[in-house]
Amino acid sequence: MIPLSFAQRRLWFMAQLEGPSTTYNNPVVLRLTGALDREALAAAFRDVLERHEVLRTVFPEHGGEPYQRVLPADGTGFELTVADVAPEERRAAVARVLRHTFDLSAGIPVKAWLFAEGRDEHVLVVLVHHIAWDGWSAGPLARDLSAAYGARCAGRAPEWEPLPVQYADYTLWQRELLGDEDDPDGVLAQQLEYWRTALAGVPEELGLPFDRPRPAAPSYRGHQVELDVPADVHARLAGVARERRMSLFMVLQAAFAVTLSRLGAGTDVPIGSAVAGRTDRDLRGLVGLFVNTLVIRGDLSGDPTFADVLDRVREANLDAFEHQDLPFERLVEEVAPVRSLARHPLFQVMLTLQNTGQAELTLDGLTVSGASGGEPTAKFDLDVSAAEVFDPAGAPAGLRGALTAAADLFDAPTAARIADTWTRVLAQVADTPHARVRDLEILDPAERHRLLAEWNDTALDVPREPVVRRFEALAARTPDAVALIAGDDEVTYGELEARANRLAGLLRAEGAAAESVVGLCLPRGAEMVAAIVAVWKTGAAYVPLDQAHPAERLEYMLADSGARIVVGRGDAAFALAGVRVLDLGDPQVMERLAALPATRWGRPCGPTRAPT
Repeated sequence: MIPLSFAQRRLWFMAQLEGPSTTYNNPVVLRLTGALDREALAAAFRDVLERHEVLRTVFPEHGGEPYQRVLPADGTGFELTVADVAPEERRAAVARVLRHTFDLSAGIPVKAWLFAEGRDEHVLVVLVHHIAWDGWSAGPLARDLSAAYGARCAGRAPEWEPLPVQYADYTLWQRELLGDEDDPDGVLAQQLEYWRTALAGVPEELGLPFDRPRPAAPSYRGHQVELDVPADVHARLAGVARERRMSLFMVLQAAFAVTLSRLGAGTDVPIGSAVAGRTDRDLRGLVGLFVNTLVIRGDLSGDPTFADVLDRVREANLDAFEHQDLPFERLVEEVAPVRSLARHPLFQVMLTLQNTGQAELTLDGLTVSGASGGEPTAKFDLDVSAAEVFDPAGAPAGLRGALTAAADLFDAPTAARIADTWTRVLAQVADTPHARVRDLEILDPAERHRLLAEWNDTALDVPREPVVRRFEALAARTPDAVALIAGDDEVTYGELEARANRLAGLLRAEGAAAESVVGLCLPRGAEMVAAIVAVWKTGAAYVPLDQAHPAERLEYMLADSGARIVVGRGDAAFALAGVRVLDLGDPQVMERLAALPATRWGRPCGPTRAPT
């Protein structure tokens, strides 16, 4: 029995765990305009399945372990399903077939449908499960399908060189290459040791500007935003890469780490990076899952410049490339300390620069163009994919791509803001790579105005009448309304006004007036509030005192503020030289207060606002 590759094994495990799902389906939707030979196209698909064993492989179990079983070319059950649809029904028809789920144990991992809108208008939908497919595979599939269609239109079988190896050969070779984990000199053991060190302490979850909490299980729904980096920025970024002897991808990765850090992700930003995994030339013409994922940590600690970040990212990438043979699936088993179905292990953000070349399907007599497919799928919190565009002379003409954000976590406008922020950061670092990361502008002018002006416009028209006068007016209008609650006590405005008036009269008798200061050494509660209002009524200011502070501290505060009267109760009614203390618990003070009127006294010049 042929085992699964490590990458296939993880996808098989996810399929068992999640059940029927479209999460790992890879759709290709193309419009074919012109005279199409349907029989030739169906035969060409069968030719391609015969050529690439992985497309006619099923994954049954034996003793709880999955294995690869390659079906004979005439036993796959594959058919090119053809249906006539009205143009207005085409979108719904495509959406329906894109919801197809594969039974990996019994059916091959590829399906194809042909929708005819008219004699010379067709839409081709090809669906391949990720267990038999990666981004590179589009090239070999398009090339071989084009050749086979041309041959079948001419009435003959395709004549192509046999493939040197098949995917099953790669699976066995991979296990032989990695060796035994118990062999300290083996590739597996050595690369595991490197990654244990490189990923020690990696954040379990990256802090991003989520719009809502992470659900227990992801829905994999996504929002997709187009990315468009202008040609001049592309050219300057390429120049930065050349000057620093690094790839453009490393520059993009460093800028992405900076963007996420500035958006709240911290200074340790792990980003997933896909590598083709086709280190042997014989693998380059195969359809199949060879891609491997590396985890590159962006180190933004210590107030670095962008140039510093570039150096760190370059070193991290070069070290990772030297240890790229260890399958990510094996790395997760070994390194990820905490596993969760809610998030991707080790990293939640993916960045890919497509450099596998454009896969072009060329069918004789037909014009082939892209057509709209289904809704975007989000396998990560954020997934950025971009490709370089060049003009006819080979000069940089821009970067094009898309950012896909998990709809479970982000609203569509948030996804758009993250994409805009990254392109804004790219433009800045292209011009000033030695700028400090903290100085990079992440807001556009409209966002800055909204943040600093609109959201911060808290000015209110406040009456110039003193606060105490407004309180008195409110107490007169609603004397029975509850003014404050302190523990189990409720005090109405009328009661609070009466207490404050009596205490204000006593304070005035002791000399409190405008430009003077009264110390208040009372616990939090109704009595403290009444004392504050009473001081305002005299026109004086108050200074709060905490009886838990050392006596020396309290004496300093009184001397510094110039207070000559202190209101306290019980233990708080301490004796201080040169200060008149009014103990509200002293019977004599209580008697004096009771004898004073509950109505307000005169109209001293009080503060126009409450002290802060």
